Amino acid sequence: THFLADKTQPDKLDANSANYTARLVDTLNHLPGTEFSEAVGSGKVPVPSAVLHVGDVIDTGDKNGATQLAMQRTEWAAFVAQFGLTGSEGRLKFPVVEIAGNHDAPQGTGHAIEQMATRQRTRKNLKAISKNGLHSSWEWGGVHFASLGLIVGTDKSVERKRRYAAMDSLAFLLEDLANTPKDQPLVLMHHVDMARYTVAKPATDYTKWEWDPADVAAFYAAIKGRRTAIFYGHTHVRNVFRWDGSSTKAADGVAVFNVDNSAHFSGPAQAFFHVEVRGDGLTVREFETRDGWQTGTWTPQVWRAAV
Repeated sequence: THFLADKTQPDKLDANSANYTARLVDTLNHLPGTEFSEAVGSGKVPVPSAVLHVGDVIDTGDKNGATQLAMQRTEWAAFVAQFGLTGSEGRLKFPVVEIAGNHDAPQGTGHAIEQMATRQRTRKNLKAISKNGLHSSWEWGGVHFASLGLIVGTDKSVERKRRYAAMDSLAFLLEDLANTPKDQPLVLMHHVDMARYTVAKPATDYTKWEWDPADVAAFYAAIKGRRTAIFYGHTHVRNVFRWDGSSTKAADGVAVFNVDNSAHFSGPAQAFFHVEVRGDGLTVREFETRDGWQTGTWTPQVWRAAV
């Protein structure tokens, strides 16, 4: 969503940001009960269990200074006003589960991440929650879900500086999976893409990489052999592929869904995924706009994955 305050008036939201995010919530509220287009299978759009937000809730959490802190507070307050938490506090009529992106807390500190941890500890029916309050897991319909934050890490066997703070997400995942049956389907959410960081490159300064390839490898090792789907954001472009730990062009492997930006202030073209879990499979559709959610339509394509 990248909620953005006006730098010249940090107690006010940027006009584009205010309009796009409000109309996105209007769209999310309106869709249930309407019809899927014939191109994506027809039938009525069901009421969602929740909206999953894969990071960059606000825009200014990666910047420092008194003005920037004021902007962060304005941006976070706007998110809460629009999205609420359980479906009753804000304008959104459904629960929301959000994670941190690099624009929220690249070093694991700041107003947004503090608020996320506080909110996380109030969520009901969690299976597990990390000690820092930032990562959690829960179950819907026999599927195990886990929110893992900005990146998944850190592999402590590789001692080098990382660009972003993983906030102990790998340790949480390993402990969580140790208590999860190996044949139970998994749906995982994080922010940064693994597509650019799957394979290590010799003589590379990994401190400049957003996700250390050693941590990406450790993440894959943790889920290898499990029935898994992954959702992330960050790139501002849709990308759907299979991942086998060494290639993002694998014929088989983990089903990965990179969602487009959904309400970024920079322009009116936006999109989000609609995900149905039925039986042992996912059905993923995309709803898009070209005019900042004044109107929207189903992208004429459907992705399915067994989990």
